[in-house]
Amino acid sequence: MLSRRLAVFVLVLLLAPCGWAQQPRWLALPPTPALPRAERSGYAPVNGIRLWYAVFGQGQPVVFLHGGLANAEYWGLQVPAVAQHYQVIVLDSRGHGRSSRDSRPFGYDLMADDVAGLLDFLRISQAAVVGWSDGGIIGLDLAIRHPDRISKLFAFAANTDPSGVVGGVEKNPAFAAFIARAGREYATLSATPGDYTSFVDAISRMWATQPNWTAERLRAIRMPVEVVDGDHDEAIRRPHTERIAAAIPGAGLLILPNTSHFAFLQDPDAFTWHILHFLAQRP
Repeated sequence: MLSRRLAVFVLVLLLAPCGWAQQPRWLALPPTPALPRAERSGYAPVNGIRLWYAVFGQGQPVVFLHGGLANAEYWGLQVPAVAQHYQVIVLDSRGHGRSSRDSRPFGYDLMADDVAGLLDFLRISQAAVVGWSDGGIIGLDLAIRHPDRISKLFAFAANTDPSGVVGGVEKNPAFAAFIARAGREYATLSATPGDYTSFVDAISRMWATQPNWTAERLRAIRMPVEVVDGDHDEAIRRPHTERIAAAIPGAGLLILPNTSHFAFLQDPDAFTWHILHFLAQRP
């Protein structure tokens, strides 16, 4: 009799509503982590701007590129583990976080040139790239326009033309919360803390028209590429992600379960494991 009551009690616990059951993981926007203490950091004079960067660990270099409106702190859950095996370089993209920008319009070619310039500044001839959203697009831009600088690419939640973006994504609750949070972080980190609205407007103009890569451009990519997304990405259309993977010769396709555009925060252990697994694979 006791065992039957215990079984019923356990069943009630399993079926009872609770916080995590009421909000699936892919709907959450966990807090922005903090980067660990860097071995070195500073500002690189690159392409007419001051580009903030930080370096962690030793070994083969891996560059982490954050998403639009964000900053390098978003990689705080991945950097400690990856830096145990590799030299990790993070940066704030031009106009983001601690980095400055000039009067030129934002563009993926321009930001990819910034990354190549940072590699020159750090005297790194070639690096692997891990990119999220705009960072993934910048990684693809590097693979297309600077293929000698990239050894492999882990591209999470990227698109290759504006049709890959879900319309009205800025109204999605998690994405809207991210935009608001990014504004608070911009005010804290930027040398121009009052310019967030104009910054968002400038980035939005880029998003509306870029990138615009044909399947032929993607087929020219020859380094190892892992095309990655969450199965509940609120910003990128799944068929678009699948087409990117199909177009790049030999590319892998990885769909992370129960996660969204913010999978690296929602399931950081799995996300980091997949990065390390990809980086360890031989070409």
